[in-house]
Amino acid sequence: MPRIRILPEILASQVAAGEVVERPASAIKELVENSLDAGAGEILVEIRRGGAALLRVIDDGSGMSRDDALLSLERHATSKLVDSAGLASIRTLGFRGEAVPSIASVSRFRLITREPQAVAGTEIAVEGGVMRDVREAGCAPGTTVEVKDLFFNVPARRKFLRAETTESAHVEHQLRMHALAAAGVRFRFRKDEREVFDLPGGMSRLDRVRWMTGTELGKELIVLPLTHGNGVSVEGFVLPAAHARRGRRHQCVFLNGRPVEDSAISRGLAEGFRGALADGLHPAAWMWIDIEPSLVDVNVHPAKREIRLHRPHELRDVLAEAVREGLAKAEAAKRPVFKVASGPPVRPADELPVRHSSPGPTQGPSPARSAPREWPATLPVQRIFETIAAPAPVVIPEPEQKALPFRYVGTLHERFALLESEDGLVLLDPRAARERILYERWLHDADGRGVESQTLLVPVLLEPGPRECELAIRHRDEFAKAGIELEDFGSGTLRVGSLPDFLKLADVRSFLTGLMDELAGGQLPGSRVAFDHLAKLLARRAALAESPRPQEALRLLEVLFRCDLPYCAPDGRPTLSEFSMRELERRFSGVKSGGF
Repeated sequence: MPRIRILPEILASQVAAGEVVERPASAIKELVENSLDAGAGEILVEIRRGGAALLRVIDDGSGMSRDDALLSLERHATSKLVDSAGLASIRTLGFRGEAVPSIASVSRFRLITREPQAVAGTEIAVEGGVMRDVREAGCAPGTTVEVKDLFFNVPARRKFLRAETTESAHVEHQLRMHALAAAGVRFRFRKDEREVFDLPGGMSRLDRVRWMTGTELGKELIVLPLTHGNGVSVEGFVLPAAHARRGRRHQCVFLNGRPVEDSAISRGLAEGFRGALADGLHPAAWMWIDIEPSLVDVNVHPAKREIRLHRPHELRDVLAEAVREGLAKAEAAKRPVFKVASGPPVRPADELPVRHSSPGPTQGPSPARSAPREWPATLPVQRIFETIAAPAPVVIPEPEQKALPFRYVGTLHERFALLESEDGLVLLDPRAARERILYERWLHDADGRGVESQTLLVPVLLEPGPRECELAIRHRDEFAKAGIELEDFGSGTLRVGSLPDFLKLADVRSFLTGLMDELAGGQLPGSRVAFDHLAKLLARRAALAESPRPQEALRLLEVLFRCDLPYCAPDGRPTLSEFSMRELERRFSGVKSGGF
């Protein structure tokens, strides 16, 4: 066995850097947290080449003396923690004292700092963990940290960095999170000598969220009531259930000013939406939680992303109740208010009786008159409005008239079609069938004359976020091949100018936003496979955008059986499931067909 020995200081810092500094965005996170802890009112972040060549953080915080600046480069040196009892009352973002020496050990590092009352500042240069120079410097109050050639001395780590655009997107996402967490601080971000955004200080949290979501979605934000109790206060905003998405990337949660991830918080948000979310979807939310420090442990993850709550069920219940109350108030505010000059009071919309339309006597035909639509007498007015505004169905080409070996029997919960075949009972999933039809149409058109696109009368501007935007731009050719023309509109915004001509959607924005979310869940490989993957996602999103309509089963089957693989959706789910008479008889304990 080799002898145990103490690691050299530089090597120990490089090992620590492996946990703390995964990529340029990780270094930015640590340095910005230090600036916020120093009471900065303005923070400027600059990067070049995704942050690998240069990242610089400038703040106007409290700064440091020469002695403190030198100590900050020692491992486990911090001004934020004095004894073990302090771990139970941490209110600062940083406290371990590992970030600065770890970053300095894997880069060419420069620190310039001055306290407001000091005549001169201090400049320290470090290269790969080795101190090169310490001198006085003229500078403004505050601290500037400059990191060049990140991982220059750790090539194994440097080769795992992604493309510059990807790393830049991660940096921008990290800054957006900090800008939301500290709404009162001015944040500026410059990338390759170009200013990406400049957020003034003193903004409200609502204004910061609206800046992040964009104008259109910002109008739909639902304000949750401010909740206090049991050492916890909650403030936040959610989007309606229609904007729920796969994954939790659009849940921004800040606990005591720190961006965090926690399953109890996510469950609380989901419970508040109970009954309104489809399986696998999560609500978009922005939550600020202030909690007594003794009730949470923030020292359970190297990057401090995860936390451990001492009473998670209490916080979950508080969040669920806040969401339920906010949604109820938003729904009540949308109810129409009827005012009449005189007469009996008008009942709420959901209680109004619905009359059957009947043509009265007329004098001659009227071109403006059409056949009335019959509504069930018990259908609420709100349901009528929803039916009128239902998404436009995807246009399916008229099939050739062919006799099908099925007889339509009925529907199951308005979701599946029940059919009778020569051998038994068949269940058709209209949604899976439409996925197969649309998927093969995308592949066929792309391989042939190309997918014909229709220019949108008003281009759609999406703000999916910097990482999603970068991913979409990187695969712009695949989108164009699918009939979707998009371009970078700047600041994490995409401009969508056209869609496939056969895709008829009532809510284009929701369709595209859901698509970007699914794309962000994984990487697209090479070109042909990439398009195949994109076509699958497009087909699924288009099928989800409309109601199943099992009553049109026979017409749908005629089109489905023209496909190369009609019996399964693109992801392998069955479109048809058959239960033979023999199987049914066996299930019913040997009862024979044709008698008892």
